[in-house]
Amino acid sequence: MLSYAHGACGEALLGESIGHNLDRTIARVPDADALVSCQQGVRYTYAEFGAAVDRLAGGMLAAGLCNGDRVGVWGPNRAEWALVQYATAKLGVILVNINPAYRTSELEYVLAQSGCRFLFAAREVKGSDFVAMVDQVHPKLPALERAIFFETGQWDQIASGGASADQLRAAMQELDFDDPINIQYTSGTTGFPKGATLSHHNILNNGHFLAQLLGYTERDRVCIPVPLYHCFGMVIGNLACTSRGACIVYPAETFEPEATLRACAQERCTSLYGVPTMFIAELGHPSFSDHDLGSLRTGIMAGSPCPVEVMKKVGSEMGIEQVSIAFGQTETSPVSTFVPVDDTLEHRCSTVGQVMPHTEIKIVDPAGGRIQPRGEAGEFCARGYLVMQGYWNDPERTAESIDASGWMHSGDLATMDAEGYVRIVGRIKDMVIRGGENIYPREIEEFLYTHPRIADVQVIGVPDERYGEELMAWVVLRSDATLTDEQVRDFCRGKIAHYKVPRYVKFVDSFPMTVTGKVQKFKMRETAIEELGLGEAATIATA
Repeated sequence: MLSYAHGACGEALLGESIGHNLDRTIARVPDADALVSCQQGVRYTYAEFGAAVDRLAGGMLAAGLCNGDRVGVWGPNRAEWALVQYATAKLGVILVNINPAYRTSELEYVLAQSGCRFLFAAREVKGSDFVAMVDQVHPKLPALERAIFFETGQWDQIASGGASADQLRAAMQELDFDDPINIQYTSGTTGFPKGATLSHHNILNNGHFLAQLLGYTERDRVCIPVPLYHCFGMVIGNLACTSRGACIVYPAETFEPEATLRACAQERCTSLYGVPTMFIAELGHPSFSDHDLGSLRTGIMAGSPCPVEVMKKVGSEMGIEQVSIAFGQTETSPVSTFVPVDDTLEHRCSTVGQVMPHTEIKIVDPAGGRIQPRGEAGEFCARGYLVMQGYWNDPERTAESIDASGWMHSGDLATMDAEGYVRIVGRIKDMVIRGGENIYPREIEEFLYTHPRIADVQVIGVPDERYGEELMAWVVLRSDATLTDEQVRDFCRGKIAHYKVPRYVKFVDSFPMTVTGKVQKFKMRETAIEELGLGEAATIATA
C-alpha cells in the first residue's frame, strides 16, 4: 500500500472572496459577537465589525488603493489588525504580514521585495519604537507612499471612510477568488525570507474546513493568543471564526499566560489555541486555579509535538477534552493534516493526523520522487486548493518547492501508517548520513527528551573523516540539574542503536534561533566545526 491519501469530502469548496463570505456571515448573525480585544476594551458584534471594515475599506479606496496593490501590516494582536485584514480583502488589496519581531533590515527587505504602497503599524510593541524604525527605512523605499500608525489622527481619518457604498460594492464585484490576497514571509533558516503568496480561495477554505472540523457555530468564542502575522492567528484564528460566525477573542497584544487564562474565563471561551509551550505556561501559572475554565471544550495545538503528559493535563486540569493537532506550512494555507477532536491520546501526541478535506498528500523518496510504501520515511508533499500561488516575484524558489504536477514539497520527512496517520520524523536538510546509515535527528531528540535532567535538545550532524558525519547533541539542562557528556551517552547505550548515540555533547543555555523561533541548525553546525576543529573534515568531498 502506497503512502498516498485523498481527503474526499461531500461538502463543496467555497467559491467566493473573503469579503463576500464575511458579508454572508453578517447577514446571518448580525447581533452575534464578532471580535473582542480584551486589552483594548474593544468589542464588536458582526454588524458593527462589518460596518467598521467597510468604513476602513472606503477610506483605503478614497486614498487610491486598489485591486493588486500591496499593503503591509506590522503590529501585535489588536482589533485594528483584523480590520486591516478584512478591509484589504474587500478591495483585493494584497495584505503583507510583517512579524513584529522584525527590525529595520528585515522590515526594509519585506517592504521592498513586496513593493508595499502603504504600511499600517503599531506605534510601539514591548518598548520597541516602530515609528522610529519606519522613519529610518522609509527614505530607502520609493514605492512606500504612506505609513499610518494605529491610535493616531491619520488612522482615525482613513478608518472613518471616504468612498461610497456603491463604490465599495463595485470594487468587490471586480474580485476573483483566485486573486492573490495575502503575502506571508516564511523565515526559513537560511537566506532571505520568501513571500508565500496566498489567494482568497487558499486561506478562506482552509479556515472554513478547520472551523467545520472543530464544530464551530455562532455560539463559540475562540481565544487566540497566537500571533496574527502568522497563519495560525490570521487563518486558523480569524478566518475560521468569521466563516462560521464564531467570536474572535484576543487576550493581549502578545502572549501572556495570565491574560490568556483571564480572557478564557471572563469571555467564556469555548476554544483555545496555542503551541505546546503556551499551554505549559498556562498550566504552570501561579494563578491558574483562580480562573474558571469550565466553558472550554476544544482547541488546536500546533507548531511542535505535544508531550503526552501535557496533553493529559490539558484535558484533566483545563477541561479541554477535544484538543486537536494541526500540521502544515505557510505555503499550504497552512493546514494539510489534522487530528480529529475525538481521536485517541496516542494519535494526538504521536501523529499530526490524517489528510484534510479536499486535499491530497503523499510521502515520496527524496532522491527519486517515487511514492514510498506505507511506513517508509520520505518527503511529505501536499496538493490541492491549499497550495500557494508561489513565492512573490521569485519563480526560481517557487519551482524548487512546487513541482510540475502541482505538489508542494515541504522538506519534512514523514511516514504514513495503514490508517493514513502521518508522523513527522525530521527535516530532509537535517538528515545525517553516518557511514551509510540515514539518521533522523528528531528521533534521537525525542529519545533524549525522556531524560529527567534534559529540558531541551537539538541533534545535528558534524563532519567526520571516517564516517562522513557524526552526531552531536546540544543540550539545555533543567534548572539546577547537572549532567556530563558521558552520562548522556550512557543513557543512550542499549536503548537506541549504537550509531545513533551522539559522539559529541555540548551543554548550552539556548539555541541560535530565527526571529520566528525556528532553530538554526546550520549555525550550530558552523559553531561545532570551529569549536571541535573539524574544518579539515568539512572539506572532504562525499558522493
